[in-house]
Amino acid sequence: MTTATEQPAKTTPAKGIQVTDKALGKVRGAMAKEGISPEQGGLRLGVQGGGCSGLSYNVRFDTQPRERDRIFQFGDVRVFVDPKSFIYLHGMILDYQETLMQQGFVFVNPQATKSCGCGTSFSA
Repeated sequence: MTTATEQPAKTTPAKGIQVTDKALGKVRGAMAKEGISPEQGGLRLGVQGGGCSGLSYNVRFDTQPRERDRIFQFGDVRVFVDPKSFIYLHGMILDYQETLMQQGFVFVNPQATKSCGCGTSFSA
């Protein structure tokens, strides 16, 4: 697992969000495919209302951080989290798993008190 490195000013300490090396590899590959520059863009993690347990994870690429984002730096990969989502995501580990049945990102979230079978919805 890779920990975030410190950035000037708005950077959040490593304890906020962790990303495993396997997940970082998948993020790098997907960013290259999408043409997202690591110097400007990054992976945006968020939470939105909905899903079978009340809240859903939102994962996408963004071309630049927003003004109030917390920015986590993992080598050449940046992760952006808005302040409201950070309430539900601090302490989370983003992993990537491949099994015979499925492959994809896995959210290991200590803030979740209940989650659904699909792994993309939770309640806190």
